[in-house]
Amino acid sequence: MSGDLEAGRDGARAPRVLLVDADAALRESLQRVLQIDGYEAAEAASSRVALESFRAARPDLTVLAAQLPDGSAIDLLRELRKIDPASPCIVLARYEDLELAALALQEGAEQFLTKPVQIPAFLLVVDRVLDNARNRRRALREETRSARERIDPFRGTGHAIRLLAERARRVADASAPILIHGETGTGKGILAAWLHRNGSRSEECFLDLNCAGLSPEFLESELFGHEKGAFTGAVAAKLGLLEVAHRGTLFLDEIGDVPLSVQPKLLKVLEEKKFRRLGDVRERQVDIRLIAASHENLAALVEKKRFRADLYFRINTVVLEIPPLRERPEDVPDLALSLLEDIGRELGRDPLRLAPASVERLAAYAWPGNVRELRNVLERAALLSHGGEIGAAELGFEAPATPDRAARQDLSLLETEKDLIRRALRVEGGRVEKAAHSLGISRSSLYQKIRKYGLAVSRS
Repeated sequence: MSGDLEAGRDGARAPRVLLVDADAALRESLQRVLQIDGYEAAEAASSRVALESFRAARPDLTVLAAQLPDGSAIDLLRELRKIDPASPCIVLARYEDLELAALALQEGAEQFLTKPVQIPAFLLVVDRVLDNARNRRRALREETRSARERIDPFRGTGHAIRLLAERARRVADASAPILIHGETGTGKGILAAWLHRNGSRSEECFLDLNCAGLSPEFLESELFGHEKGAFTGAVAAKLGLLEVAHRGTLFLDEIGDVPLSVQPKLLKVLEEKKFRRLGDVRERQVDIRLIAASHENLAALVEKKRFRADLYFRINTVVLEIPPLRERPEDVPDLALSLLEDIGRELGRDPLRLAPASVERLAAYAWPGNVRELRNVLERAALLSHGGEIGAAELGFEAPATPDRAARQDLSLLETEKDLIRRALRVEGGRVEKAAHSLGISRSSLYQKIRKYGLAVSRS
């Protein structure tokens, strides 16, 4: 796509205009008035020179004569469209070339002007065509942003991601809190947005807040709001996210970082649907659906007294576990191609593809940063690549783990799973059904894992 027009005459650079006409005097005249009006202007006397200049400079607008020494505007338009389908063009036509100018409009030209060119009309049309192109780019960015917000969280065909999709669809309409657990970069926020869009509150507000690293005072003010004078600097009353999200969905990412002093107030909202603003004595009613997420094991935080048990049991009514990318390597190639398609659309590039060696390397990598890391790698590779194919060298990440290192990693994962099951059974007093519910797996699956690890089950 051609450059960002929004820089314009008020930003980093002026819009670039390419003038293509065999008439040197006309080119010089139009170039001068464009430069006086704040544009950059280049010129070409033929289709061949125009194509070279277009490829090199990618102008924001091309102004071309209906007839050129080595072809017509129709021929040149078709070539320009192959390079950049979104770049606008204006055709300059003599009276005898009006039929050709009309055909150029059908080929994608934005407008045509008759010769001799009236300078005021010329500048007005140039300005209007560039405005239209700018607006189209804005609309495209909004569409791309909207599409990004509506990313499918279940990309892939593997068993693990299909199970997650089935479980998520079953609970999308529920009003009960949902706890999403997954490593950093697995897409917890994307899944939360999907649950809201596909639930009964989809017409209402969806708000999200990352609780990581927030002070108790700031987090409390963000969630509950405050009255004027509630603390130093509270010069006006402020609505909290709870009030804004009334009847909608509130997504709290990294809920394990919510300070202990704030947790009882959050529990009251979930149990009684009431809260108070900071500095207020009046209780307010609120109806929200809470979706929480954490990369930490909240049950372990409960044992360490860093998270309240009552709040934990209230928010883990439904648990959705997002599998890390290393546990579903069969999904990596399709997921990479899908992400690359999104990236190409955002960058305004022609369809990008992966070389066979790149696909193999992506599938062999452990992806400690999960889907987020995969997207970053592909975006960097797309920016560095010159053609339509991305080679293995352009991916730019380290080689996969050695067999010994991979074996140690697998052993660590098995030990982690065994420890999680042991803790869940202890927290639930040996009740397998409740432990399976808190772990987000079926009772039969938990029994299989108990036998696999030789764990003892004692009821308390």
